[in-house]
Amino acid sequence: MDKKKTGRWFRNLLCGILLGAGAILPGVSGGVLAVVFDIYRPFMEVLTHPKTALPRYWPMLLPLGLGWAAGFLLFAKGISAAITFSSAVTTWLFIGLIAGTVPSLFREAGKEGRTAASWVSLLLCALAVFGGLFYVSHVLRVEAEPSFWWFNFCGVLLGMGVVIPGMTSSSVMMALGLYQPMLEGLAALDFLVLSAALPGLVLTVLLLARLVTWFFRRFYSVAFHGIFGFVLASTAVIIPLEYAGIGEIALSALCCGAGFLLAYFLAKMDQGN
Repeated sequence: MDKKKTGRWFRNLLCGILLGAGAILPGVSGGVLAVVFDIYRPFMEVLTHPKTALPRYWPMLLPLGLGWAAGFLLFAKGISAAITFSSAVTTWLFIGLIAGTVPSLFREAGKEGRTAASWVSLLLCALAVFGGLFYVSHVLRVEAEPSFWWFNFCGVLLGMGVVIPGMTSSSVMMALGLYQPMLEGLAALDFLVLSAALPGLVLTVLLLARLVTWFFRRFYSVAFHGIFGFVLASTAVIIPLEYAGIGEIALSALCCGAGFLLAYFLAKMDQGN
């Protein structure tokens, strides 16, 4: 029993690190990773019904919170360096993580059955997310001057990415020219960035949590198939198309496989606990 508890603790710590890193990696939704790691629903329950949910889920919240803080703040510099070294390789690592959890996510979506509305939700959400991200990345070209209010807006985007699976806030920040200043500010623990972004993030999560939870309770299959569409579209749209050479392609394939195996390992830990 002690070994299982220890394994679960480190599993949640690792998931927290990946969630925090995913929140700032371009094209990756922290909410999607929370869903595929089976953390999303407990997290939403804690936000909406803390009195009943906290006694049940508090053992997982501490390692998740510590891991998220490490991934989001301390790993910002590492992710920035990795993207500078090779954006393609870093992105393929997270694609592998997501791909490794797609089968379990699809099973979870169909736990309460699949209707015609479920499939329509999957298709519409996939098309909307793919079209929206493509528009932001390739058509909309707005350059924003970094400031307190713009960093507050970035916090709102990050909060939406936590609560709404499929919301890839980093891609929007990149389109506005705010991603690199935001990442550098987080890595340096800049007071201006932290004081602007963190309140926006927290308030957005608290305000949206009840609405999103209500929708899941009323329309579980439709909502979860929509999330599955988000996952497929947000993964497809970030697939790198340009590479420095055969070496980068090989390293990308290796990291994708490593990410897939890591996700598989985490799923096995869930089954064993």
